[in-house]
This record gives sequence, C-alpha cells and structure tokens, in this order.
Amino acid sequence: MKRTALFLFLLALPACGSSYAQQGPSDTLRAYAQALQEGRVDAAYRLLSDEAKRSMSLEAFRRAVRDNPDDALEIARAIARPAADPVVTATVTLPNGEELLLVFEGGRWRLDAAAVDLYGQATPRQALVGFLRAFERRRYDVIMRYVPDAEKEGLVDPAGSSPGEAGASVGEASAAVGEGEALPAGAAGGAGADASQKPGGGPGTARAAAGAAQLTPEKLKAAWEGPQREQINRVVQAIKAALPTATIEETGDSASMAYGAGGTVAFIREHGVWKIKDF
Repeated sequence: MKRTALFLFLLALPACGSSYAQQGPSDTLRAYAQALQEGRVDAAYRLLSDEAKRSMSLEAFRRAVRDNPDDALEIARAIARPAADPVVTATVTLPNGEELLLVFEGGRWRLDAAAVDLYGQATPRQALVGFLRAFERRRYDVIMRYVPDAEKEGLVDPAGSSPGEAGASVGEASAAVGEGEALPAGAAGGAGADASQKPGGGPGTARAAAGAAQLTPEKLKAAWEGPQREQINRVVQAIKAALPTATIEETGDSASMAYGAGGTVAFIREHGVWKIKDF
C-alpha cells in the first residue's frame, strides 16, 4: 500500500513548483530521483504538487520512505531514466463543457488538434459537444457521424427494450418518421429533460416502426424539425445545461453521462471513434 502511494504521487510531478517547471519535467524527475537516492526525503517531498501534499503529509511521506527503502530506491532508479521525454499537457474546460487540450512545446503552450476539430469523436465528451454543435447548426449530415452503424442501417432489435424504458437512440425515432409512422411519445430521447414529465411509450415502439428502414439526414431532419421538435429541443437543452459539470463514466467501449432528472446519454465506441447510442 505504501509503495503504491509513493508511486501515485509521482504522477503529480509535472505540476510542481514554478522554478522546477521552468527547468522542464525531466529536470524535476531527476531531482526527485536523486533526492530519494540520497535520503533527502524532505527535498523530495517539496517537489510534490500542492494536491499531493494535501493528500499525504510530510510525516506520512517520511514514514512511507523509511518503511520501504528498497521500494523507494527502485522507484527513484526507474524515474531517473524515463523511456521518452515527458509530454506536458493541460486541459481547459470552457463554459459550455467543451474541453481543450494544450501541449507545452518549445517553451510555449500550443493548442492541440482537437481545438480545430469542431466535430471530433476522440472522447465521449468531445463527441457530445460535436453532436450538440451540429444540432444547433442543423447539420444533419454531420449528426449522422454520431449515429451507431446498426442504427443507420435500421438493424436495431425491436425486442431489445422494455416498453417503459426511457430515452431512445438518434436513429430510432427518425426512422419511424421516415416510414410515415407517427413518433411514439417516448422516442427521440424525450424522457431525460424532466423525469417528472416523462411521456408514455418507449424506444421499443419506435424500433418496431422503423423496421429495416435506413436512416438518412432527411429522415433525421423530418423527425427533429417536425412532430418531435419541441421534445428534442427540451432534451438538448437539458444535456447542454448538465454538460459543463457532468461526469462521463467510461467502461471499455461504452460510456454514459447522467443529465436532468433521470436522463442518461449512452455512448458506444465504433471503429475507434465515439458515437451516441441513446439519450
């Protein structure tokens, strides 16, 4: 346990004091390793970030090193010779919940490629931000990028959901409209904005109506600017309100984000990019 604690605190080193940051992360790593190797525990502790120090006191750090000297030396030797130059990054969260990545290169902070990718899908959050941006601009051709393959091709399983399940996929409701069917009240993710006002029905009904219909941008537009316009707008506003402070849980190729009073955005990773399965 103590060895694990020592190792975890190394993750905070790139955020250490300004004098060391100016020298570069490699210098800080070497200074930390040398301090441990020479038994200068207090000097090593000073190289930890403020957050690390709040989590572990100086006395606890001294005790961990004292009780596990061999482990401390092993860690020091390992970080003294990193396999590659450290890459220093920073993440900035904008008011709308979008995250921008900055990379420290050549003595300056520079924007990552994601800053110019308005419709990125590298992470679930980036995919949701891109989806919302496309929705606001009525770029239904772009929204199609966020639809899972099975939904695009109308391969959803009508028996896959219970009648009372809340929310629906991007493709289900729009495919139903495209086939001339009336949208069920629960389609197009209508439950998430306010659980106290959940309409009846569920995605299973929409899937059955969709059949094997292939989803197109035109069908998507017909659904979301037609019978379901007010409902989808309410859901989108609820998601936008929750996004800046929401936590997105990732498990393998799936992810989810809670919003509103009981709503959930479900993500799936296909072909290395994130898409929106349900909301």
